[in-house]
Amino acid sequence: MTAFLKMHGLGNDFAVFDARKQALAFDAATARAIADRRHGVGCDQVIVIAPAANGADAAMRIYNSDGGEVESCGNAARCVAQLLIAETGADTIRLETMGGPLVCSEGADGLVTVDMGPPRFEWKDVPLSSATDTNLFSLGVDGVSVEASAVSVGNPHCVIFVGDAEAAPVAEVGPLIEHHPLFPERTNVEFATVQTRSRVRMRVWERGAGITQACGTGACATAVAAARRGLTDRIVDVVLDGGTLRIEWRESDGHILMTGPATLAWRGEIDLAAARR
Repeated sequence: MTAFLKMHGLGNDFAVFDARKQALAFDAATARAIADRRHGVGCDQVIVIAPAANGADAAMRIYNSDGGEVESCGNAARCVAQLLIAETGADTIRLETMGGPLVCSEGADGLVTVDMGPPRFEWKDVPLSSATDTNLFSLGVDGVSVEASAVSVGNPHCVIFVGDAEAAPVAEVGPLIEHHPLFPERTNVEFATVQTRSRVRMRVWERGAGITQACGTGACATAVAAARRGLTDRIVDVVLDGGTLRIEWRESDGHILMTGPATLAWRGEIDLAAARR
């Protein structure tokens, strides 16, 4: 049997496995089986903590519920950082991800801040399939033209500002944009409403996971897209279905700071060999 932790960041939930001392064989089928909410543990993403190769405290591997391995997950980074801070007593934890290095620190009231690094706006870096002004462009979706912004926060995001995020057709339009030809690696899709210069309401369709309660990188992408277009200030509260994240797009170096909670829900064990069958 293999131990795991069930954790979440504002309802975006994870099965977290520690492979630093015991090698664990993960593939797409295993991740899908674990994430299955009827026959497995049930989660949005499967997270594997692994030894780091570049001097970081640990590496974090991320598998979406469809089994695909992805580059970054802000909510999971807070969860893993909280575990490692408690384990080591360190003030700062450095994580290695496919989307780049993350620097995490624990703040007041048990909140965790993650330095996500700078966003990337070049169309090749998102990536997009053709040269596009990522600040504002029109996207053809099911015969309708949608105005959008694109940004990479270690993974691709398409941000759409709407009049009412509560009424946005996330389930209907989200998967169409996720698989749109403009996004060769697919994309996360955010539907956002600017409420004030310092508050944005956002709902999300996550690539490979569908509608989730929260998306940390999506909140970062939304905050940056809003500030870039002059809709908000550089420090905003992004209100998600599961709660609120504080996002700061720091002017001094262009880095994004994401602050929010991380919660341990329960501990369990699973037979990985049985899960793969």
